[in-house]
Amino acid sequence: MGKGLEGKTVAIAASRKTDEMTALIEKQGGTAVVRPLQGTTFLAEEDIQPDFRKTLDEQPDWLIFTTGIGTETLLHVSEQLDRRKDFEKILREGKVAVRGYKTKNALKKIGIIPEARDDDGTTAGLISAMENKDFTNKKVMVQLHGVKAPRLVEFLKRKGASSVTELLPYQHIPPEKETVEMICRELRRGEIDAICFTTQLQVHSLFQYAQEHHLKEELISIFENQTTAVAVGKVTAEALKEVGVKRLLAPENQRMGAMIMELSQSYQK
Repeated sequence: MGKGLEGKTVAIAASRKTDEMTALIEKQGGTAVVRPLQGTTFLAEEDIQPDFRKTLDEQPDWLIFTTGIGTETLLHVSEQLDRRKDFEKILREGKVAVRGYKTKNALKKIGIIPEARDDDGTTAGLISAMENKDFTNKKVMVQLHGVKAPRLVEFLKRKGASSVTELLPYQHIPPEKETVEMICRELRRGEIDAICFTTQLQVHSLFQYAQEHHLKEELISIFENQTTAVAVGKVTAEALKEVGVKRLLAPENQRMGAMIMELSQSYQK
C-alpha cells in the first residue's frame, strides 16, 4: 500500500507542535503548510471583575463551568475581590453544572458536587445533561474560555432562564488577519486537500473571518465537497459541526499521530 498523502497538501491550523505534525504528514508523502489560526488566549482577570462582582451580588441560582482553569481563575478572582466566602456560599446553595473532568476536579477540591455533568467533554453533552433541569425564572452564570457559546446560552434562554451572565476569565485575540486571508484564498482555489484543526479556537477564528467577509456558505461547501476537515478531540469536532461542517474526520484516538494516519488511510479507501 502506498503513502496515502502522496500529492496532497495538508494545512496545519495549530501553532504548537507544528514541526512534529509536518514530519508525520511528510512521512505519509504529503506536503504540509502551517497556517496558525489559534490566535492568543490571555488572562483577563481585571476585565471580568465588574461583571463577576455584580454576579456575586445577584446570587445566581445556577452556575455553569466549562473549563478547569477558568473555574480556578474565578476562585482566585473571588479572593482578589475579598469575596471568596460569598462565592463558595453561592456554589453550595445554588446548583452547579460542569463540562469536563478537569472542571469537576477543580470544584471537588472545595467540596462542590455538580448537579449536572456532561458525559463526553462537549457542550452538547452538557446541554443534554441539563435538559431535564428547571431553569424557569432562574439567574444563571456561565464560565467560558476564550470564545462565547451561543448554543448554550440559547438553550438556557429557551428553558426560561431570567438572565444569563457570561464570564470569560480567559479571552481570545484572533490570529493574524493575513494568515486567515491566505488560507481562505487557498481553500477557494482548491489548493488545500485537508486542514487539521487541534482546538475549537482555530475553527472559531476561521469561521468568524468567513462570516465577516460573507464567505461562510462557500467555505462550508468547500469542506463538504473538496477539502477534508480533520479534528483532534471531541470539542474541536463539535465546533466544526456547530458552524455547519458535516463532513469531517475525528479519530477516536485524540492524538496528532492518529489524526494524520486516519487522514492518510481515508485517501486509500
